[in-house]
Amino acid sequence: MAYETVLLEKDATDKFAVLTINRPDKLNAMNKTVIREMDHAVAAAVADPDVNALVIRGAGRAFSAGYDMQGGDFDVDVDFWREDMAENVAALLNIWRAPIPVIASIHGYALAGALELVLSCDLAIAADTAKFGEPEVRHNSGPPSLMMPWSLSNRDTRWLMYTGDLVDAATAREMRLVNKIVPEAELADATDKLARKLARMPVPALKYTKASLNNQQMVAGLLTSNQYNIEAIAALHSTKGGRDWMRNLATMSLKEYLHFRDSPFAGLD
Repeated sequence: MAYETVLLEKDATDKFAVLTINRPDKLNAMNKTVIREMDHAVAAAVADPDVNALVIRGAGRAFSAGYDMQGGDFDVDVDFWREDMAENVAALLNIWRAPIPVIASIHGYALAGALELVLSCDLAIAADTAKFGEPEVRHNSGPPSLMMPWSLSNRDTRWLMYTGDLVDAATAREMRLVNKIVPEAELADATDKLARKLARMPVPALKYTKASLNNQQMVAGLLTSNQYNIEAIAALHSTKGGRDWMRNLATMSLKEYLHFRDSPFAGLD
């Protein structure tokens, strides 16, 4: 399949592949094309007997700024939001379910839905200049998936999801958002070494270990909590306040919208 918004490339010597979100002019903001192509590429990697591990990264200046807030009609009802977010969550859960280890390699921004993408991966390496956050709470929204409570403490999850604050790589490491931080110039090499290590592991060992770890999360309620969150955020978007914020997207440029959203919080960090 020819992709418009992602790249899928297999390594020439080891059994791993690299999936690159390829909208650098939009800071790799994820629209429906990205979500669907990423889902297809993950499935293709999983089905390939010559791929034992997968890296997900972003082209250009960032991993991803999150879900694309431009170019759509957001003055819609709860049924639209439920269907829209269920599709997004399904794609992220397919990464979480993949029977091969998936590594997020993060530079620049990993915000909102992109942070949920990071948390859907098994492991994460970040550049020391990376920034993380869930800023969408400031425009009366929330992440469609609910992966954060399964990796972070309850306190850190509430901090990020209540305040919309961005945190640097060192804080992200303390919060367990990422496994490792390296200088930005060394990110590609560090990711490459980890991918090669995983690609050379005995395949059944990682496959069944991941299945057991995922089962522990399923027994604890990961899937049902994600389904509840889809309903909760669909309802949130359909409130009067939610509709008012979404209508602003139709009348403001993205720059104006972000200034309007964030200006009440200036000087409070």
